[in-house]
Amino acid sequence: MQAEKVLNIVHEDEDFVVVDKVSGMLSVPGRGPEKTDCVSNRVRILYPGCIEQPAVHRLDMDTSGLMVVARNVAAHRNLSIQFHRRQTRKRYVALLEGELSGERGRLELPFRLDIENRPMQIYDPVHGKVGITHWERISIENGRTRVAFTPVTGRTHQLRIHSAHEMGLGIPIVGDPLYGRGTGPGQLKLHASELGFSHPSSDEELAFSSPIPF
Repeated sequence: MQAEKVLNIVHEDEDFVVVDKVSGMLSVPGRGPEKTDCVSNRVRILYPGCIEQPAVHRLDMDTSGLMVVARNVAAHRNLSIQFHRRQTRKRYVALLEGELSGERGRLELPFRLDIENRPMQIYDPVHGKVGITHWERISIENGRTRVAFTPVTGRTHQLRIHSAHEMGLGIPIVGDPLYGRGTGPGQLKLHASELGFSHPSSDEELAFSSPIPF
């Protein structure tokens, strides 16, 4: 394990673990032996008896922040249903490459996987599935804009596309190697700063937060 990619445990109990993932770490294993190091596998090593596929949701490799990982089958099912029914509460903070004039709004764009250029997602009003995001400008900082995102849906690369596409905000996230000017992994300024859900056993409302690393 690389020292710069230590797994930060925010919360742990018998049902699940909440981690604060660093940018550049995979959420789940990728294809090939060089892509086995990830949040899911590290949790399985740290917690003997953990289920084989504990990830309830995923963050892009380049996205940092809060992620919940189940430790047993019942918790995984309960948490997965909460995500599917959009009963969880998520907030992200990003730094955009330019100055955004508006203060807040709602983005709704249909997009899909570009099968000839994986893992890129492309705008497609005919065959794409709609992603919905609420956004709010936080501040302008040296020609860049700090923005808060509240996604309604959880599509792959949703916030990155909603930021970069001309029919979205039209300004890519700083360090995005796919939709912006990033040159490598670990540069993306997109952080899952808040995560809330109901405890899978007690039904208690839980809320977690993570400091913005940029």
